[in-house]
Amino acid sequence: MITWTEFERHQPVLADAARRQYYQFGIGLAFLATVRRDGGPRVHPVCPVFSPAGLHLLIKAGPKQQDLRRDGRYALHSEACPPPRHDDGFAIIGRACEVTEAETARVVRGQVLAERDGKVWPGFDEEVIFELRLERCLLMLTQPEGPFAAGPTIWKAEGTARPGSKSQPDIVI
Repeated sequence: MITWTEFERHQPVLADAARRQYYQFGIGLAFLATVRRDGGPRVHPVCPVFSPAGLHLLIKAGPKQQDLRRDGRYALHSEACPPPRHDDGFAIIGRACEVTEAETARVVRGQVLAERDGKVWPGFDEEVIFELRLERCLLMLTQPEGPFAAGPTIWKAEGTARPGSKSQPDIVI
């Protein structure tokens, strides 16, 4: 498991492709899957924040905040693309952890303010910030883009391969 900042350092081209997918409409837009108490999936629309502090979500009190506090496992998928690239997307799987450092919170909230020209929603200052740490990523493209061929590009954090798996960690396939 690594931070977004570490991922950017190790895989800058893939990180840039991810950022383009999540920010294709001007602000970060995605779907967050969390694990309910009964083990089932729960999906929520969210606005991920990419900043110098990493990859974060601001979450108001409710089911998704409870899910992340109880069981930090998550999947984050970028917003759908319009046709003909409607199968394009970027998915991240990992664990979320609540941010308690004031400086990190300042940077994340500052990024949100900058992206939205200082206009935020009621309750913005009370929302809890979660850092999203990465275990694996998938870039799916219907057409070649830059160095990436059409089809899947998969990345796994070093040491996250499952026991008995023949996959090699920390590579782009």
